[in-house]
Amino acid sequence: MLSGESATNEALFAPAAARNGAVILGVLRDVLPRGGHVLEVASGSGEHAVRFATALPDLQWQPSDPDRRALGSIAAHARAAGLPNLLAAVELDARAQDWPMTQADAIVCINMIHIAPWAATEGLIAGAGRLLRDRSPLYLYGPFRIHGAHTAASNADFDEDLRARDPNWGVRDLEDVLAVAAEHGLRLADRISMPANNLSVVLRKAGA
Repeated sequence: MLSGESATNEALFAPAAARNGAVILGVLRDVLPRGGHVLEVASGSGEHAVRFATALPDLQWQPSDPDRRALGSIAAHARAAGLPNLLAAVELDARAQDWPMTQADAIVCINMIHIAPWAATEGLIAGAGRLLRDRSPLYLYGPFRIHGAHTAASNADFDEDLRARDPNWGVRDLEDVLAVAAEHGLRLADRISMPANNLSVVLRKAGA
């Protein structure tokens, strides 16, 4: 998401993307398939898309975002990078019933769930249930509550700030996310502690 970003021409720069990109990439190397099509939901500035497409050249990386300013930033970063496996960004609101694609080998969503209405989380997981093949991953990154409790005092402060900015936002309870996932045929495959009290959550489409 576009939090605390600065802009040069159309390209936006999000400090969080610079801080967490390398550690997220380290997890994605283990989670994502060796080849295929990866949909990134809520790509924000587009910096992650460039970093991951550069590091994972055998994957076709599809960025997306509902925000026109973000789409312009993704396009600007993509032009500068000139990567053959980085596809043109598509406009996608996770809450929509119809997405502009019908299949993906993996879905990645970084720092969206807490800076969006709960309906966006429900839509994201429903979309993953439609698009993913059996055993394909949905990767989530961000802060979560565990059994209703924050994992750090800083996350509690962050949650309070988010809800003050928009009462529809907030750090979500992981168990609530997993309950929605189960309704759409996805189950928890891994939960990895990350820097700054964040989590990597790997869900997989149920299959043999």
